[in-house]
Amino acid sequence: MTECNQSQFEFEVHFSRRVVAEFSGERLTTEAGRCVLRATDRKIGLLRRVVSCFTDARDPQRVDHELSEMLVQRVYGLALGYEDLNDHEELRTTRFLGC
Repeated sequence: MTECNQSQFEFEVHFSRRVVAEFSGERLTTEAGRCVLRATDRKIGLLRRVVSCFTDARDPQRVDHELSEMLVQRVYGLALGYEDLNDHEELRTTRFLGC
């Protein structure tokens, strides 16, 4: 059985700054990527631009969820490993708490 005991992982230097991931924390989460994803998306506006590529031809009187909301949910879900739509309940209920 392989035993992983690396306490640090170094990335390439970014603008002369050292970038290191440390695994010494007592409290860890597998959901931290959502905060990075959300912050990055807000900064570069990628999903806003993706949404602008679509036209919603549905009757507005019968729409419960905006096209933008559904696209963002699907893209975030896939990026975070929630492959099935039924897994999105977990994503919806957490609403990026702590980000």
